[in-house]
Amino acid sequence: MDLKDQLKNLFPDHVPEKEAPKEPKSDIWLQDTPILCKYEKRKGKPITILEGYNGAESDFKKLAKELKTRLSVGGTFKDGKIIIQGDYRDKIMQMLSTKGFKVKRVGG
Repeated sequence: MDLKDQLKNLFPDHVPEKEAPKEPKSDIWLQDTPILCKYEKRKGKPITILEGYNGAESDFKKLAKELKTRLSVGGTFKDGKIIIQGDYRDKIMQMLSTKGFKVKRVGG
């Protein structure tokens, strides 16, 4: 017997209200201008750089941590830029667009 059945037994006259579907709220500030997604090679190794976020630095750090854990790669946050090890432009752009960010691909 699940919880709904138990509540029906306790309150037989109660009619449950239908809840409107809630949109997932992002805890990170979304901006109007797009975030730039670049690809570079440093010391012969590929990296992906995200820059152009004009919100709070702590929000950008949260975003960097989330991207690194989802992609299971290393990276850092320096000078207002997120640096991810490897070429993950497509995956990062897809993740950011599902979160509601506008992303612009720069470079090749």
